[in-house]
Order: sequence, then structure tokens, then C-alpha cells
Amino acid sequence: MPEPIRVTLWNEFVHERKDDSVRSIYPDGMHAVWEQALRTHLGDAVSVRTATLDQPGHGLGDGVLESTDVLFWWGHIAHGDVADEVAAAVADRVRRGMGLVALHSAHYSKVFKLLLGTTCSLRWRNQKDRELVWTVDPTHPVARGVPSPIVIPEQEMYGEFFDVPPPDDLVFISSFTGGEVFRGGCGWKRGFGRVFYFSPGDQEYPVYHHPDVQRVLANAALWVAPSDIRGKAYTADFSPTGWFE
Repeated sequence: MPEPIRVTLWNEFVHERKDDSVRSIYPDGMHAVWEQALRTHLGDAVSVRTATLDQPGHGLGDGVLESTDVLFWWGHIAHGDVADEVAAAVADRVRRGMGLVALHSAHYSKVFKLLLGTTCSLRWRNQKDRELVWTVDPTHPVARGVPSPIVIPEQEMYGEFFDVPPPDDLVFISSFTGGEVFRGGCGWKRGFGRVFYFSPGDQEYPVYHHPDVQRVLANAALWVAPSDIRGKAYTADFSPTGWFE
């Protein structure tokens, strides 16, 4: 049997503790629902642990990051509280092969902006818009078993222009009640690693309880999972004349 994919679920875990409205939807934290989704869809193919902002090293020290194959990341109101050295370590681990699944407002996280190199800004509105998540690449592994569209009755609107580099993989585009559209399911290669961004998931709505959203999370974990992780990111080495002879 192959070794399970080692998944770490990183959640800021602030809203669930301070906002009654969020706690009523995710009493044990959003990460508990992600874990349930991965275990339901992937079973023994994954091993899952969680990490949160308030833990020492944001839960990613003591070898946790170095023993992670796939890292999920959700942040919102505390992006600035993430230590620069932790964000840099995560980005380095991705460049060496670890997969990253960035969720919703993680588009503004230090980690995501480090890896994409742009402002990652977007248009937004939080007024209970209906979101339709349309599959634009039905052959992509992240879209496997996912209906088109996924219907999300209420959600925060994210709209174009989304200031990110052109995706290597564009899997989903969302449309909203107000007419806006958004590239909400995108993949990039970064060094030896893969990044997948999936936009649905504002904390004020039960989006992560949606069965089709949970299927996307499981598919994304499999897609970004590495075949191997390198000891260092790619470097350009000096090659004297005749080095291959």
C-alpha cells in the first residue's frame, strides 16, 4: 500500500472563536469540516492534522512543515500576524515540492502573495450573493465528480479583475447575482510544487458544508500532492565549458 498523503490544515481560527455567527456554523473550526471532507472522500489515502495561528510557530514548527505533503491555508483578519519567517518557510517548502491549497481570503495571505508575486487584489462585496461555480476544464482532476455549476445559495462576491499571474490551470469560473465573474479555481506551478486556489468559503456562510465544495477540496489535495519533495528549491548552477563531457 502507498504511504498516505500527509495533509496539514492551517486555519487562522480567529472568527470561530470571537464571532457567534461564525461559531454557529463552524463550532469546531472550519478546519474540522475540511478534515471531515478529506476523510470522507480520501479515507486512508491521507493522514490529516491541523495547525492554527495561535500555536507556537503557528503550528508549523518542530518538523511539522517538513513532514507535510499538502498544506491547506485559510486566513482573513490576521494575515499580518503571520510571522514573515513562517510565510517564507512555507513558500520555500512549496518551491521544493509541497502542494498548497489556498482557500478564499487566503488570496491576501503572505504565503500566497510571496508565491505569486502580485498584489492578489480583487473586487468584492459581502451581501449574500448567489454564486455559481462553473467548470471550464472538465478534464482536470480537480473537477472530477463535480457538477457544473456548483450552486452556492449565499456567499461573498469575489470579482474580476483578480491581480494574479495567468493560471497554468483554470478549472472553475464563478458568476454572481450582480453579474460579476471570477477565476475562482486556479492552479499554478511554483518550483517543484503546485498551488491551487479555490475561492468559495467566506466564514459567514456554511460553504464548506456543501458536499460539492467538499469534493473539490479532496480533489485539490490529490492534485497538488507531490511525487517527491526536494532538499532545496531549484537553483541555477555554474556550468564550465565541458561540464557534461
